[in-house]
Amino acid sequence: MLKFAPSILTADLSRLAEAIGEAEAAGVDWIHLDVMDGVFVPNLTFGPLLVEAVRRVTALPLDVHLMIVNPERYLEDFARAGADLITVHYEATPHAHRAVQKIKELGKKAGLAINPATPLEAFEPLLPELDLALLMSVNPGFGGQKYIPRSTERLRRLKAMRDALNPRCLIEVDGGVNLSTVAEVYRAGADVAVAGSALFNDRPVAENLKALKEVLYALGGR
Repeated sequence: MLKFAPSILTADLSRLAEAIGEAEAAGVDWIHLDVMDGVFVPNLTFGPLLVEAVRRVTALPLDVHLMIVNPERYLEDFARAGADLITVHYEATPHAHRAVQKIKELGKKAGLAINPATPLEAFEPLLPELDLALLMSVNPGFGGQKYIPRSTERLRRLKAMRDALNPRCLIEVDGGVNLSTVAEVYRAGADVAVAGSALFNDRPVAENLKALKEVLYALGGR
């Protein structure tokens, strides 16, 4: 079954502990933390201190997505803060392989992300060493964007590449996952879906998660 990783970027930060508790009680699988530096992407969010605060209020795996330039400078900080999985962007560093190695040395699971315009071949040299391959299905930087339709074919191609080179690596899709697109990404090969506004909105998280899962149950699961 598809794993769900709600992005706290769209949660009410004034009641973040409560929102995370609600998501955990609802049955989400991971907590996704979008770290943005205002340079690699046109938005500024938070750093290791917030990751540390989230670590104190949940036992769920923390999926830390670094949308920052030269992420190598901060890997130790995020590892110490309590990240379980750290993902860097291929486009944000000339030393993606070094960054992945460093994450592993720190005892964490390592992910690599690519933007919608980046060729899938960027994954190939590192795929045998990755725990997670993150495919952006929107342009990174802001929540609430619409899913880019060509992402579905990219997911299919990435799954074929993953199956050939490293079947244990999980495929994560990030951007525009909601009731209209969750079946599409599931059938295309995603193992983990980041969901922001589809889970954190005016309705309870449990209701939103149940609705997403019912779409998948209707497909017969996987």
